Amino acid sequence: MTQLPLVPHPLADVPFALLADRTISRQQFLSHVMSFSDALPNHGVLMNLCGDRYSFLVSLFAATRKGLLSVLPNSLAPEHLKAIVEQYPDIVVVRTDENPLPSQASVSVDIDALSSDWVGDSPLIPFDQTIACLFTSGSTGVPTVHFKQFGRLVYSMEGSAERLWAAAGGVCSVVGTAPFRHMYGFESSALLSVFGGGVLVDEMPFFPADIAACLAKMPAPRLLVTTPYHLRNLLESGTALPEVALILSATAPLSLELAEAVEARFQVPVWEIYGSTETGQIATRRATENALWTCLPHIRVLQNDEDTWAEGLLIERPQVINDVVELVGEDKFRFIDRKGNLVSVAGKRSSLSFLNTILLRVDGVKDGVFFVPPKKEHDEIERLAAFVVLAPNANKADVLMGLRQYIDPVFLPRPFIVVDDIPRDVNGKVLAKSLQAMITTHFAGARHE
Repeated sequence: MTQLPLVPHPLADVPFALLADRTISRQQFLSHVMSFSDALPNHGVLMNLCGDRYSFLVSLFAATRKGLLSVLPNSLAPEHLKAIVEQYPDIVVVRTDENPLPSQASVSVDIDALSSDWVGDSPLIPFDQTIACLFTSGSTGVPTVHFKQFGRLVYSMEGSAERLWAAAGGVCSVVGTAPFRHMYGFESSALLSVFGGGVLVDEMPFFPADIAACLAKMPAPRLLVTTPYHLRNLLESGTALPEVALILSATAPLSLELAEAVEARFQVPVWEIYGSTETGQIATRRATENALWTCLPHIRVLQNDEDTWAEGLLIERPQVINDVVELVGEDKFRFIDRKGNLVSVAGKRSSLSFLNTILLRVDGVKDGVFFVPPKKEHDEIERLAAFVVLAPNANKADVLMGLRQYIDPVFLPRPFIVVDDIPRDVNGKVLAKSLQAMITTHFAGARHE
């Protein structure tokens, strides 16, 4: 059975993480992992609720060393945590703050109390050891569970690092706005530093000024791991960034217009990751240079009838891709849209992703989202609707006029519902349950305009 080092290249003089008051070497990280593993049970399941990225990784790798499964909730909502406890009644909570589940046993991570003196080679971990359980975001429905194996994560991050460091001109410090318990943030803002040699920061900045300040603390070259939502906010804020070697985006389609605007403003190439919780990351591209996605090493994308599948060494078993794509050669494809986003109105086809991109581009729109409203019995044809947050002094008529410049009239939102806010998660996604709650609250009395 193939075995791989738990922490590759644990050298005392190679920086691994920048904490608030000190720099941690790769050898110190391994020492913290080995020390904390002694505090963990010898069997069972852990719920990793650590509040910072470094403690999260210490816990994850200590659990891996002990052969324990780490469950990574995508939300701290009580109903989500309760559902996990129902599945794993004896689960042990690993935390840095107060235990949100006082009825469950817990272990606290205190980095200052851990030994930094462990000496020895990195332990070897079986390639196929299952180390983590992650959940889909819930943007298309109820979150589902997916398990990840150690060796596949290692090889995925090594392939990604090779591509990203080449684009950035060297190994980077990694600043991430993406949550580290979601698949994208888990891979690109946490594991990339462990298996790709980058320098980790334990902060997770959200607002533009915080992102700029966090980047400024890190040694160059710098990689910003973020989302289209954060990039749009950065542009609108006018915040200046320190020199960044590369920006990486995922969680939602990045429009060519936004990619061009970010590259022009910050003078940095913007790359994208294509993937999902089910598959992990499987392809990359730079949209301003090529519309095609290029698969990572050890990944193939195949089509069988109406379905597209991803398979290869990085994926335990072939996975259906819930997108419409067009294959171009053996390792390239063109993304069309999410299957669930394709809509047909009066015999004409479009996609919710495209319409949302246009809506956010219109003057006077601070935020907005199209949706397919519940169909009433007397409706002759299906219509689209939209929730829109208007800028000060903007009005519906002007926004609708702006939309008419870019989309067919049959896709104009009827009704157009003005709201104060659109709830988005930390990745900028509108979750299915949040959208349904808005429909329940706002749609019934809305006028069809």
